[in-house]
Amino acid sequence: MGVSGCGKSTLGKKFADFLNLPFVEGDQFHSQANIEKMKNGIPLNDSDRAPWLFALNKNLIAKKNTGSVLACSALKQSYRDILSQGFSPDQLLWIYLDCDIKTLRKRIEKRAHFMPISLLESQIEALEVPNEAIQLDASSEINELIAQLKLYFHEK
Repeated sequence: MGVSGCGKSTLGKKFADFLNLPFVEGDQFHSQANIEKMKNGIPLNDSDRAPWLFALNKNLIAKKNTGSVLACSALKQSYRDILSQGFSPDQLLWIYLDCDIKTLRKRIEKRAHFMPISLLESQIEALEVPNEAIQLDASSEINELIAQLKLYFHEK
């Protein structure tokens, strides 16, 4: 979880491979109306996000017995609460990718995505840093982040 450009999808795919679990790209669950809104530089509000979050929760529940790795901004605690419905705290692991704005801007400028750089500030403003999460420095190399996660799992 984290703001746009922090590396959720990149890390999520690699982490899912490491765990031998399916990877779920949260962006694929956005409605066309939400995608158009973002393309036009209009930030999503809580009402826009609610159906998306409930759809992601439904997908997580469908994979509950086998597990999965989800890449999703999950910016607010209320969003994480929706995503967590139907799970006990020990059934979910939150990984928060923290990143400096300079790195975020560089990454967003390089990619082709419906989320424009103009919306980055609104995501940063909406972000409620989670208390219960593994926090990683997302400006680190992907292999370093995977090594940190492997260490975490090795210790568990």
